Amino acid sequence: MGRHTFLSLLLALLTPGAAIPVPPAVRALNNLHLSTGFTSHPSIVMEYSIHYIQQKLFLSALAGHLHSCIILLSHQKAALVDHFGFNTDKTFNQRYLIANKHWKKDGGSILFYTGNEGDIIWFCNNTGFMWDVAEELKAMLVFAEHRYYGKSLPFGSNSFKDSRHLNFLTSEQALADFAELIKYLKRTIPGAENQPVIALGGSYGGMLAAWFRMKFPHLVVGALAASAPIWQFDDIVPCGVFMEIVTTDYRKSGPNCSECIRRSWDAINRIAGNGTGLPWLSETLHLCTPLKNTQDVQSLKDWISETWINLAMVDYPYESNFLQPLPAWPIKVVCQYLKDPSVSDPQLLQNIFQALNVYYNYTGQARCLNMSETSTSSLGSLGWSYQACTEMVMPVCTNGINDMFEPHSWDLEEFSDYCFRQWGVRPRPSWITTLYGGKNISSHTNIIFSNGDLDPWSGGGVTKDITDTLVAIIIPEGAHHLDLRANNAFDPTTVLLARSMEVRYMKQWIRDFYASLRKKY
Repeated sequence: MGRHTFLSLLLALLTPGAAIPVPPAVRALNNLHLSTGFTSHPSIVMEYSIHYIQQKLFLSALAGHLHSCIILLSHQKAALVDHFGFNTDKTFNQRYLIANKHWKKDGGSILFYTGNEGDIIWFCNNTGFMWDVAEELKAMLVFAEHRYYGKSLPFGSNSFKDSRHLNFLTSEQALADFAELIKYLKRTIPGAENQPVIALGGSYGGMLAAWFRMKFPHLVVGALAASAPIWQFDDIVPCGVFMEIVTTDYRKSGPNCSECIRRSWDAINRIAGNGTGLPWLSETLHLCTPLKNTQDVQSLKDWISETWINLAMVDYPYESNFLQPLPAWPIKVVCQYLKDPSVSDPQLLQNIFQALNVYYNYTGQARCLNMSETSTSSLGSLGWSYQACTEMVMPVCTNGINDMFEPHSWDLEEFSDYCFRQWGVRPRPSWITTLYGGKNISSHTNIIFSNGDLDPWSGGGVTKDITDTLVAIIIPEGAHHLDLRANNAFDPTTVLLARSMEVRYMKQWIRDFYASLRKKY
């Protein structure tokens, strides 16, 4: 069931084998003259650049941003394994991080990151926006780890043993963890009790931030839900929209790029069908494990598809290391190799390898390409696989016409059978919309939904204002939750404006909170 890995973000790091050459396109990046989307307003660049540099200087004193999230203030709190049953009071240690350098007890605030499917330190390091605005908002930063990820394992090494142990891995239980953690922090940190809390998150974490505000409005005054596909459920949006956006990203980045990828699937099938095809593919693509049968060929195509998807999500305007170390505008670099769909099958697949090599070997350290590895080891594949098989059922399909992928329909029955074989459970595809309202959320308030137009998940996101307080911010040239990343001199003007709007809304929520508090007393 390799097709289902599209939504799983399957992980880990590359392993050694025979050396792969550094891609020529990477070595020649400075000569490509690619558009970086550099803002045309020097004053804005100067303001944000200085802020960014000052932040980095502060963090470098703590051995760099990575180490700052490791060594600042890491804590654990006993959290109930089951918040909704009463026959057990079993607890586990939930990890959370606190940074309070800029926090003020007088007029301050608490920015609360709703952790998602991975190690919280990794998300802390990739959410520079919170660090950038902490001083302006007099904010304490809290990064809460999601149960069953990172070090927050309810049953330790047995947490993923079977569906009985995984039964408590739900969004509802995670939100309850966050709610109890906020109450605990306000009770135990002097000065925090009467301060407004704002939830922030990206992707699944953005969905949680929005749902947190919906379910616990008395605990959080508002939420920033970045790249949060809360409508990628049931039939709210067409199942093909995700892959169509991926394809559009490649089409815009090179005139024949998406067509080369579309043609590559048949090329793989034709070559795999002859006697020497599998060894040739294994050698040409520098695979760590040789292909042995037709099932391996399908896994190969699924792996390549997921690579193109991941590149679309992290098509950032500067070098980054979110899922993999990558150059600026990585799809444009990839498309340098995919210019002519009319070449022979062998030449096309050699070009495909060069394109894949940009994603997997930008550093030049990879010695072979491992088909089981597409992104960072900080994401949690086991936990997300289970969640995707229970309540996080987000249909994705392709037709090979409006997208650059092989046709594949969404088959709930087939998916359900896969989940039962994998975990012994069957999905409840409508539960999320029943629980959180689907498109009927207009009664809620104070949620920002931000989406970049390059991000394939934007197809399932809120892209138009629902009310005056349920607002949508669209970020042209923005990839997956670009607005949550640290300020960078190469950010497009659009994301600078988006962050400015987000801060303006958050300041208003904080003012409203304190105005209401004054009326009480």
